[in-house]
Amino acid sequence: MRVFDSDCTFEYSWEEVSTANWRKYCPWNDKSTHVVAVDTLSRKVEPQTGILRTERLITCNQSAPRWIVSLFGGKALSYVYEISYVDPVSKKVTMCSTNLTWSNVLNVRETVVYQPSPLLPNSKTDFKQEAQITALCSGWQKIKNKVEEASVERFSQNAKRGREGFEAVLQMSRRVFGEQRELENQ
Repeated sequence: MRVFDSDCTFEYSWEEVSTANWRKYCPWNDKSTHVVAVDTLSRKVEPQTGILRTERLITCNQSAPRWIVSLFGGKALSYVYEISYVDPVSKKVTMCSTNLTWSNVLNVRETVVYQPSPLLPNSKTDFKQEAQITALCSGWQKIKNKVEEASVERFSQNAKRGREGFEAVLQMSRRVFGEQRELENQ
């Protein structure tokens, strides 16, 4: 197993980040063009806690490195199952996802957390991301290591692009919804 982890701070409030999170795969995010569809499977608010729990299926058009495809086969479309929890009281968004495609060869379990920054909780949001990547090629340690290393490298590249794309979504959301608020207040 290999672990990828990353963190950063967005210069936006938790309210802005947690709202824009639902739009991060929108058509004007040019860093997420590989996302073909996002289907909401279920969504409910827990009455006692106010926590919003959402299950989604994310369909991606994502190619694997050729040498992995030649070893294990594969198709252009891949599927990811995601469960998210939005806790408005503690101001915490937790998203947990796992791959459904190639899960018999590679298991990727990702957790993302957004919380207000302790330094400036009203204007900044901390982002933490961790992925546990496990190749399931028992008996082939060298291949297993190569698959995990290549997967962590690709995950790292995609995570960087994802943060850049989300930053663009945040900027656009602030512009659009800031203008909307100004119109409402006139």
